[in-house]
Amino acid sequence: MLYVGGVSFFALLAVFPGLAILIGIYSLLLTPEQAAAQAENFAGLMPVGARSLFQSELTRLAHAPEQTVSAQSAIILVIGTYAAHRGFKALLAGLSFIHDEEDQRGFVGFNLMALVVLIAAFGLLFMMSGIFLVLRLLGSALNLRPLEGVPWIQSEWTWASIGLVFGMTLIYRYAMSRAPVGWRASMAGGVASAILCLFMSSASAFYVEKVARLGATYGSISAVIIFLIWLSWSVNAIFLGGALATEVEIALDERPRDLVEGPRAIPLKEPSPPES
Repeated sequence: MLYVGGVSFFALLAVFPGLAILIGIYSLLLTPEQAAAQAENFAGLMPVGARSLFQSELTRLAHAPEQTVSAQSAIILVIGTYAAHRGFKALLAGLSFIHDEEDQRGFVGFNLMALVVLIAAFGLLFMMSGIFLVLRLLGSALNLRPLEGVPWIQSEWTWASIGLVFGMTLIYRYAMSRAPVGWRASMAGGVASAILCLFMSSASAFYVEKVARLGATYGSISAVIIFLIWLSWSVNAIFLGGALATEVEIALDERPRDLVEGPRAIPLKEPSPPES
């Protein structure tokens, strides 16, 4: 729970600066309103309470004066990068703990790995959302019949699943341990974490909409509480995927021997028999 709390806190701190950066990038090709409208499609993955917080922030950013956003871009970039980097550090620390790493990365190596994972995750998010945006624009502008025949291609759930499987597989393989984890174990963990993340989204939506009326207890801040519940459950799903990848790696006998048995002791040289 310590690692889950750390990742959830820094993800909450980084998500809105990240939205501002993404909308600014998309605005180079589209209007801010169009970029915000496309980003709102991914809000369907969240519970209603968290979705309202997400959508209200998108609306505010889309209608903010361009001069104001430009003036704050440097501060937003610093805050977002700091929070995201700390969040990924907590994520990698939790995965390293789950994988039972004895030979930990050094301070510099660990921070560099977290930075590399951060940049790769941001690039993957931009790429997957860009593909989703292009398909939506093609489907609506050109009225392409094949896309209408297979609606799952234009579903945000489809592209979220593909992005999660691809991203988490790479994280489990290259970032969870100093020695690369086997592909079969990494893919098993990536598929499991994607399924669990999507299930947790549905489960948290059911919980806050059908079971717990958080608005009666938390009032106006209930959207933040719901957002944190969704984040923490999703992070738990990622850690469970890492645990499955570790167990599959052991079951398939792909785990390096020094991690399973520990460093081997150097045998001592037997004394030679005394000369007669």
